[in-house]
Amino acid sequence: MGNELLEKYVLFRHRDVENIHQIDVYRANDGYKALEKALKEMQPDDVTNVVKASGLRGRGGAGFPAGVKWSFIPKNISPKYIVVNADESEPGTFKDREIMTFNPHQMIEGIILTAFAVGAAAAYVYGRGEFRTLFLGRLQAAVDEAYEKGYLGKNILGTNFSCDLYLHLGAGAYICGEETALLNSLEGLMGQPRSRPPFPAVEGLYAKPTVINNVETLTNVPPIVLNGSDWYRQYGTEKSPGTKIFSLSGRVNKPGNYELPLGVPIRYLIEECGGGIIDGKEVKGILPAGASSAIIGPDKLDTTMDYEAMAAAGTMLGSASFIILDETVDAVWAAEKNVKFFKHESCGKCSPCREGTFWLAGVYRKLREGRGSKEDVQLLETIIGQMEGNCFCLLGEFAVPGVRTSLNLFRDEYEALAVAEKETASQKSPVHTLF
Repeated sequence: MGNELLEKYVLFRHRDVENIHQIDVYRANDGYKALEKALKEMQPDDVTNVVKASGLRGRGGAGFPAGVKWSFIPKNISPKYIVVNADESEPGTFKDREIMTFNPHQMIEGIILTAFAVGAAAAYVYGRGEFRTLFLGRLQAAVDEAYEKGYLGKNILGTNFSCDLYLHLGAGAYICGEETALLNSLEGLMGQPRSRPPFPAVEGLYAKPTVINNVETLTNVPPIVLNGSDWYRQYGTEKSPGTKIFSLSGRVNKPGNYELPLGVPIRYLIEECGGGIIDGKEVKGILPAGASSAIIGPDKLDTTMDYEAMAAAGTMLGSASFIILDETVDAVWAAEKNVKFFKHESCGKCSPCREGTFWLAGVYRKLREGRGSKEDVQLLETIIGQMEGNCFCLLGEFAVPGVRTSLNLFRDEYEALAVAEKETASQKSPVHTLF
């Protein structure tokens, strides 16, 4: 079975239609027809309700129903804002930048439809600093085209609905993918998470009601509004409908982005889409949501890629950034890389994350340098036990599952690095160091 049988381009329409990033080509292929339909035939609540009925779930990681999220926005408060999370910073995730580069108008149309649905007159796309060329080039050009053709600005398509769209670049901080840290950064404050409640739907950007969705989520909205919820539900599963972009990387022959219906087995993604493992090696471990996810073993290859099945398998779908480890990969090295990433990206606001990731990185370094003991392996478990459930936001919490599952699945590799306690003591430097 070839991957051409399952790939369906709802979001990656540029793979079917050449130059769809140009507004005239986009319009010639049903572009902005959903917006025309909404403004001329529908009420704002109708847009929210069709998105609810479609079952579209947020594609940023949590999988919360998008239409339900919109319905939390109070109707009697203004102004309201739309914020698009384009801070694609999860290791192994590279899907949103493809949308923004090659199919930007579909995202823009989705943003305008969301603004119409909740009564917002301004929207902001917040991108990571490394997207500077994209934001100042292709994406800004698409925004300018939308203004020129009357899809943005005052009295859109001759109606009384107006909406402005602004592009904003951060400085490349992982923590700013957390929605409240993103809002702080957008306001010019330090990019650290806020205490909740209040939630952004009540007090978000500039303390006003705010919808925050990521790029992939909002790019689904135009085809849903244009074609209806039943059309969308023909793809995926009952509880996880639609298509999803899976970013595949690691030890596979054909890494890349693959748009598939939710509910396809992991094995299909690796073998049919990714062309199998390099040099015919065996799968050793799978990180389904980048550095943030619990690792699963090769016994889970037939697990279907949807929110419910992945949770039942002991991990999460998240942003669907599948990093594949094969039998040649040092599991302790891989876990250390993830821990060092979280240590580097910690905002430092809370001690469980700030100190926990620091100590984890130190213990891993000690083990990898041949100075660790079995007590150090146990110390890793103690540290993650003290972190879990105690961090201010999910950044610190995300550092835990990878360590725990790495220890569970590859314990023998950790034990092989742990030297006897008396040997460790004899090798210690006379200079006092923490690790």
